[in-house]
Amino acid sequence: MSLTEKPEETPERLAFYDKIDKEAFTPLWAVMSSIITPEPKSACQPHIWRFENARAHLLEAGGLITAKEAERRVLILENPGLRGTSKITTSLYAGLQLVMPGEVAPAHRHSQSALRFVLDGSGAHTAVNGERTEMQYGDFVITPPWAWHDHGNTTDEPMIWLDGLDIPIVTHFDASFAEGMDADEQPITRQTGDSLARFGANMLPVDYRQEKLASPIFNYSYARSREALEKMKAQQEWDPCHGLKMRYVNPVDGGYAMPTIAPFLQLLPKGFKTAAYRSTDATVHVPVEGRGRTSIAGETFEWGPRDIFVVPSWHHVSHEADEEAVLFSYSDRVAQEKLGLFRQDRGNN
Repeated sequence: MSLTEKPEETPERLAFYDKIDKEAFTPLWAVMSSIITPEPKSACQPHIWRFENARAHLLEAGGLITAKEAERRVLILENPGLRGTSKITTSLYAGLQLVMPGEVAPAHRHSQSALRFVLDGSGAHTAVNGERTEMQYGDFVITPPWAWHDHGNTTDEPMIWLDGLDIPIVTHFDASFAEGMDADEQPITRQTGDSLARFGANMLPVDYRQEKLASPIFNYSYARSREALEKMKAQQEWDPCHGLKMRYVNPVDGGYAMPTIAPFLQLLPKGFKTAAYRSTDATVHVPVEGRGRTSIAGETFEWGPRDIFVVPSWHHVSHEADEEAVLFSYSDRVAQEKLGLFRQDRGNN
């Protein structure tokens, strides 16, 4: 009998199952094929969300409910195969957040790690543990676990960004805590740019000791990251499966920037088509520049800047760029690597 072959359900066996069910027992042999699978099996589906549609819905929501009433005015990107669960993959959450001119999304903190990836507007701010940073298009901003954070918009234009959180992971471990602050905005105790100066110049304070797992830098500016990609592309060293793909890191230890979420930035030159690739980390992608298409298990999705699409675990994926393109992405790869679960298939590359 193979690992996934279910034993025959005879009348005698069904009667036995019914009897032990009353005492909260279940026979492993009756369910093994559904809980131990030869390859990843998930209800998560490939899907794409068009930013222009999402922006229109968000602006409509902006006229229906305030940021303070909602606490966070967000539209969840819910995977079609996981409806009702607030998940974009089985382990990750995604949502699009709107802060209108003059608004404040009030201060709170929670066990979950969060990232912000700025998609529309310029000049709004977020504050994390006493330091405020201005947000620009393409910036990758971190809110570490249990860090006070609030958002404000003093510009005259709406501000929209993608929120990525590890809510399903924290929920799985029954480890969720959250609390609000008495004030809408936290006290600012550090100069803007302080964390970047302390930790982002290939130096550390002399007696610094790492106490938390997230990066002490919480705004990775797109301008700086894009400049790095531009320098590296001149070397013409293209990975067949990824083009030029980099991961955001914690400068303290060189590990991923976040403890449970792995963020990446990737450049594809015009006309480049990546080789088929698959991995166990279901991944959320956001084109920042350029246009192209992505094939996911044989299904093709055309994309442009600020669209959002998801690749489920262990689905073959290939990207093709019609013009030079940059993709931001995030997955749970860092958590899988720490648990010894991560696996990838690069074909013959």
